[in-house]
Amino acid sequence: MKTTPQENLLACLLLLPLFCVVLPVNGYDKEMTVYVDAGKTECLYHSVKQGETIDFEYQVIDGGHGDLDISFTLLDPIGLVIVSDLKKPENMHRHDVEKEGDYRFCFDNSFSIFNRKTVFFELIVEREGDQHHGDTQWNEDLADLTPDEYYDMKVQDIMDFIGRIRLQLNKARQLQDMLRSHEARDRNLAETNFQKVNHWSMLQISAMIGVGLIQVFMLRSIFETHGRMHHLWRKLGI
Repeated sequence: MKTTPQENLLACLLLLPLFCVVLPVNGYDKEMTVYVDAGKTECLYHSVKQGETIDFEYQVIDGGHGDLDISFTLLDPIGLVIVSDLKKPENMHRHDVEKEGDYRFCFDNSFSIFNRKTVFFELIVEREGDQHHGDTQWNEDLADLTPDEYYDMKVQDIMDFIGRIRLQLNKARQLQDMLRSHEARDRNLAETNFQKVNHWSMLQISAMIGVGLIQVFMLRSIFETHGRMHHLWRKLGI
């Protein structure tokens, strides 16, 4: 049964959400939360090929006593420093890879004596042009069509549209991840402040109760003529 170009176009449009879902994604995408103890440095390694792009974003979500800062260093395979941040709460870096090898991502908390830092980061490694991934798959699926049918379906426009959708979805997911890390940082800060308020409140209440008891004891000792404190007051001339 032969179908018209309009029917083929309609079928492709109906299958568009399915291709958006099953379309594989090139590159590497990793999200992680690490703990960096006081006076320590934690480093992570990832192998990157020449021509790829590194997108790295980090944020300190908990530092203890409100110290939300960390030092960060990115080094290339031969140990040269590419990026160096000193005591920052968050930052974002992008680097075009020219040397293939294992790149080192280091979080330095050596300047802190007591506070352990909790750091959320996201690492994205991709090659330029990955947004058009899936073109080969589409071309193979449509190889049996005539040039007129291929032209009428405007496959290239559909592929470009899918690529833009994937990019926007990745950006939306990345933004949601950062908002989640912001929420975690704010929650940790609020819990820390809540504990501080509770501790100071208990200290104030204990001090008030202690001062009240001492005042009662002092007044009773003044008017109690047979007590030891009364004789002490008389010796002191009070």
